[in-house]
Amino acid sequence: MAIGLLVTAALVVTSLFVGEYDVLGAEDGAQMFGITRIPRTVALVLSGAAMAMCGLVMQMITQNRFVEPTTTGTTEWAGLGLLAVMILAPDSPLVVKMIAAVVSAFIGTMIFFAFLQRVTLRSSVIVPIVGIMLGGVVGAVSTFLALQTDMLQSLGIWFAGSFTGIIQGQWEPLLVVVVVVVAVFIAADRFTAAGLGEEFATNIGLDYRMVVLLGTGLIAIATGIVTVVVGNLPFLGLIVPNIVSMFRGDDLRSNLPWVALVGICTVTVCDLLGRTIIAPFEVPVSLLLSVVGAIVFIALIVRRR
Repeated sequence: MAIGLLVTAALVVTSLFVGEYDVLGAEDGAQMFGITRIPRTVALVLSGAAMAMCGLVMQMITQNRFVEPTTTGTTEWAGLGLLAVMILAPDSPLVVKMIAAVVSAFIGTMIFFAFLQRVTLRSSVIVPIVGIMLGGVVGAVSTFLALQTDMLQSLGIWFAGSFTGIIQGQWEPLLVVVVVVVAVFIAADRFTAAGLGEEFATNIGLDYRMVVLLGTGLIAIATGIVTVVVGNLPFLGLIVPNIVSMFRGDDLRSNLPWVALVGICTVTVCDLLGRTIIAPFEVPVSLLLSVVGAIVFIALIVRRR
């Protein structure tokens, strides 16, 4: 754990000083450091930890290693809720957009869970494929609505999840995900029991449906807020929990700190690469995460077979 903390701290410090603007040599460097670098780095930490832990919780609830907010349509539902507010009430404050994204993400995730309960699938690999198809349908609806209302550019900005525009005054809503992270730590044993099946959870006195609702609510809150503030961060919740479980097993409570750290490291490394590959321009983090996530996803499927 000490090594993990040191690596994470080193990446965080590096993130504070990497960029085109010379915060050390410029006259207003200290001011720009506080306006841009600190908010961006804090957003990296909060988003990385939250989305990685959401993936772990979702995998425990569904008993499937291949699911996370991107492969279940949760992210697309959050985007649809955000788009609806942008169309119907474009002048709404950020809080309203966050609430719409959270509610929409919750509804979409519950639809996916309800489908899994009603339909028996032969292979665990089919589950994320169904989720991706559902997300594709929701994404198509969002694209159609955006085309009809001249919001396609705004939708494109959301799909290109990036930390470029994170400045002072815009990252603060992400502090809410701290509550989500703490709640996941507190309810870790309940999620572990729920992951062993409804019958087992009921036999030890847990209300299985309430645990699932709690997990879904936490996932929706984190996904909705990250979607509004940062954008789409694909496959982060898929990559990290599977990497951690390969080395540490499946104990949720003991894995949570590692999942948070690896999530932070993953998104920070991708952001640093995005800043430097084609400097002075930036590659969106979502693009790099998509490439890494696709490779890991295929590797997991091949390994399972």
